[in-house]
Amino acid sequence: MSDIETNGEMNPDAEIHRDKPVKKLVRIKRNGQGSGQAPGYTAPQQGGQQGYVPQHEAQPDPQGYAQQAYVPQHEAPQSEEAQQYPQGYAQQGYVPQHEALPDQQRYAQQGYVPQHEALPNPDEYVPQYDPQVPQFAVEGAGKRFRWKDALIKFIAIAASLFIIGALILNLPIINDKKNNRNVSIITFIKNWQPLAYKEGELEKTDKDYNVDTNIVHSDFTDGLDLPQKVEGQYTVLFLGFDEENLNSDVMWVCEFDIAAAKLNILQIPRDCCLPDYTSSLTGKFNSIYGQGAPDKTPIQRVVAAVEENFGIPVDCYVTTGCGDIVSMVDLVGGIPMELDNEIVYEAGKVIPAGDIVLSGEQAEWFVRYRHAWLEGDIGRIQNQRRFMAAAMNKLLNIVKDEGKIKLYSYVKEIYDNEYIYTDLSLENISMLADFCSTLSMDSVYVTMVPGEEAKYNGYDVFSVHKQATLDILNEHFRPYQNVITSDQSSLIEYVTDYKHTAYDDTGDDLEDLLNSSEPKRG
Repeated sequence: MSDIETNGEMNPDAEIHRDKPVKKLVRIKRNGQGSGQAPGYTAPQQGGQQGYVPQHEAQPDPQGYAQQAYVPQHEAPQSEEAQQYPQGYAQQGYVPQHEALPDQQRYAQQGYVPQHEALPNPDEYVPQYDPQVPQFAVEGAGKRFRWKDALIKFIAIAASLFIIGALILNLPIINDKKNNRNVSIITFIKNWQPLAYKEGELEKTDKDYNVDTNIVHSDFTDGLDLPQKVEGQYTVLFLGFDEENLNSDVMWVCEFDIAAAKLNILQIPRDCCLPDYTSSLTGKFNSIYGQGAPDKTPIQRVVAAVEENFGIPVDCYVTTGCGDIVSMVDLVGGIPMELDNEIVYEAGKVIPAGDIVLSGEQAEWFVRYRHAWLEGDIGRIQNQRRFMAAAMNKLLNIVKDEGKIKLYSYVKEIYDNEYIYTDLSLENISMLADFCSTLSMDSVYVTMVPGEEAKYNGYDVFSVHKQATLDILNEHFRPYQNVITSDQSSLIEYVTDYKHTAYDDTGDDLEDLLNSSEPKRG
């Protein structure tokens, strides 16, 4: 049958080629009783009509074959009419394999799942969900499930490793020789004192600190887990050295009254005369570190002098040098202050008057300057108080404006860069920094050891006023101890006929010191 004639009728859509003659159709003679069958064809037996499966013949009526369970394999349909009824094929179970489909959406609605056919417009073809074909129901579902399984396995493994790691970190597997016991890795790290290598650790003694058991009873606690000699307070000895790191120009005893949320600072004049604790002819306190008892470490010499003369139990120490003060001040961005007059530390080293922010170098000049003050070293101590107040105010502003995390980052950088030497662990420093951040300017009390100028071996020294000193100690620095008496202190007076008592009560809080004027000039 040609493109021009279909089923005896002319096909108007066919293109007529007039330049070539149309070949004459030749009727093929059939074998077998004029039945019109093709050569080699054997008529099916009874019931064979239901089992005929043509292989390569063109069929005039695909629907008819479909009704007889016909499943064509490779034939192309002869007419467009045969392709207009895909639903009929689907209803008869016909699943075409390789034929080109004119309407993919229509086949998808009938459950048809094409395998290898080229699609006329892939962008318009949308696979439909068929509950009878679950393996192709949701594209990529298997991949998502595999990712989910992998994630669950990863979380399970990570959780197991975390638990195992936590157990290992908390097992007492490290020998703590200092306390003669085994501790966990976490405890070892928390108690590690990497900056104690220069000065060493303080001696652990069973000294009786005359604790007031009416206050510090068995249930008393200050809320901080610190290695304290007296519950309720924690005392840090702070020493600032000169350029040679031999003599201490700054000596502060900083008692953190944790239970009362206060900080009390005792300033010890560098010329304070304690000849029994140093081999220096001057007998001055600032020489104890370098020329003290040879059977003790330098820092232990100073600690012993503080405890035996002032009755304050020292829990730890912090030391620093001039250059380190420069670095720490620059680290925090300088210290704002208001100066009444300019300070000329040396030629070319001038701090201008007015509202300024002290740089690191200027801060060093400020705390060490004494030549212009009428009272020399006492004037320097008074000026150091002003710097202390300004530094504390800066610390509180950091907490207020930038948060505690910023403060902790400064503390860690100071620790990591070794701007200080201390037997404090990083954890204990963080605890004290956190405590300081909760203080107010009027909860920090600063005072100086009472006394007056005197002579010792021809040197100008500072002789303490013993009873006035004991009164200050009992009121501010021994809140959880019984009253210290004169015979319990090793202090010696080198002037008994007092000339003046101007330094017997110099205590003030930082709020007042922040706005105080400079010392008197000579």
